[in-house]
Amino acid sequence: MVTVREKGFGGAKSSNSTDGGTSARVFGSFLTWMQDKKSSVFVVATANDVSQLPPEFLRKGRFDEMFFVDLPNEAERLDIWDIQIRAKGRDPKKFKLSELARASSEYTGAEIEAAVVEALYEGFAENREPNMGDLTAALAAQVPLSRTMGERIGTLQTWAKGRCRMATAVASGSETKGGGRKLSV
Repeated sequence: MVTVREKGFGGAKSSNSTDGGTSARVFGSFLTWMQDKKSSVFVVATANDVSQLPPEFLRKGRFDEMFFVDLPNEAERLDIWDIQIRAKGRDPKKFKLSELARASSEYTGAEIEAAVVEALYEGFAENREPNMGDLTAALAAQVPLSRTMGERIGTLQTWAKGRCRMATAVASGSETKGGGRKLSV
């Protein structure tokens, strides 16, 4: 498996004045390898800003699919709360996960994890286990990325409609045929 990030090809449009054309040559060699390789290789690329990738990188045959990973829906947030609380050695049954999932509608998985960590610190500071109040207070104290970068996220969500498969809608067992390559943005 080969993993690629858009930052690795950010200089693909570079000129000889910035890096002597090295980035453009590396990018060209990678595209040629992707096109001509004979062995089965699964290539995964992630991009926080797909607009930074050259169009020739995105065409069919180079990557079989592009998936858009949006903010988690309520069911996904419920799972994230469960996973994060378990990961911190606590019993999720002691918390109202459905209430937390609803309260975190604008939050990323990382922000939910940060709320769990903050709640642990609050509980430890008072020599007790964290409770629902700690979790909801930790959420309320955060300003989620969906608010601080709302315009950019909205633009990306709009861009993805009709251009990508939505990752949320993808069921398990949805591997591409023939060991294809996927691109997540």
